[in-house]
Amino acid sequence: METLQKIALTLCIIGALNWAFVGLFDFNLVSSLFGADSVLTNVIYVLIGICGALNIGILFMHLRNE
Repeated sequence: METLQKIALTLCIIGALNWAFVGLFDFNLVSSLFGADSVLTNVIYVLIGICGALNIGILFMHLRNE
């Protein structure tokens, strides 16, 4: 499970950096690499969203350990 959480956290960081590029430079790295309306771009966005949901578990993990 720890490996899955690390992968999820890494993808969330990549997603956060992409949003920083969008906000600061009006540049979407994912769309630039894979195409604005491609299926692969949508799959990447969905994966990053799922990883964000998985990382909610990390936020509350300390409650289970107490």
